[in-house]
Amino acid sequence: MGEKEGEKKYTIEDLPGVGEATAEKLRENGYDDLMTLAVASPKDLSEVCGIGEGAAIKIISAARKYADVGNFETGGEQILERRREIQKLTTGSKNLDGLLGGGLETQAITEFFGGEFGSGGKTQIMHQLAVNATMPKEKGGFDADVLIIDTENTFRPERIVQMARAKDLDSDNVLRRIHVARAYNSHHQILLAEKALEMAKEFPIRLLIVDSLTSHFRSEYMGRGGSLAERQQLLNRHMHDLLKFGTINNAVIAVTNQVSARPDVFFGDPMAPIGGNIVGHTATFRIYLRKAKGGKRIARLIDSPHLPEGETVIQVTEDGITDGGV
Repeated sequence: MGEKEGEKKYTIEDLPGVGEATAEKLRENGYDDLMTLAVASPKDLSEVCGIGEGAAIKIISAARKYADVGNFETGGEQILERRREIQKLTTGSKNLDGLLGGGLETQAITEFFGGEFGSGGKTQIMHQLAVNATMPKEKGGFDADVLIIDTENTFRPERIVQMARAKDLDSDNVLRRIHVARAYNSHHQILLAEKALEMAKEFPIRLLIVDSLTSHFRSEYMGRGGSLAERQQLLNRHMHDLLKFGTINNAVIAVTNQVSARPDVFFGDPMAPIGGNIVGHTATFRIYLRKAKGGKRIARLIDSPHLPEGETVIQVTEDGITDGGV
């Protein structure tokens, strides 16, 4: 699929009805290549660029033609080839790695969700993943940089130092490879995810963390009706931006989330993660964390395209995430 050797490489300016001004608007809103346009909805494109839906449909149709989107991949061979590129990042716990089939997959979103703030060790796991991604490949890392979108001011460099030293890593070097951006509201959070693609051109980022995925969306878009619909639309865009980053950069996307505090508003299930179907359908792996005795955590895999449901025990210690025994 895509362009073959010798074929012209098309840009969005080559599309019918896309002049300089429209191209600028498209790029400002994240539609910066043919593939992004090819999978866009006419309604979204129309609203973003201030053009009629008819014109948006023509642009999308041409983008699909130039990007060669819509053809079936014969025999699954090309899909299998892409699967061979997938790598796994260790969590630091053999138990949790085993539950995930060897660690966190690249080109996928792995969601860790649990109870209220501080109850499940979600942020501790994010810190551990950040350290692990900088480790050499032979130790289960990527020898790569990390980007963290911090929405609740939970990133602690001191914790990175502790975890790095526990693995005999140079803590200063580990800290240099972790890039942290504080998101002050949902729109800022969305913007940072879009800017991550530019960051990846400068740094070898193979892990993108969002801690927490839904806190701003939840606080800014409470209630039913139009407010909730707008929240879900923005969250959907954000999730697909994250997945796009993971696919383009063969990176792991790890996000944290909380369970619904108000089941009457958030889809009726008191144990459901916030975000409903939008998050549920886009996250590839979903892990529910709950407290157990002795500082241990129970990690339960509740959603995966190919792994069985199951649970295991992990321990959150001063040195980081380890196995918690049976």
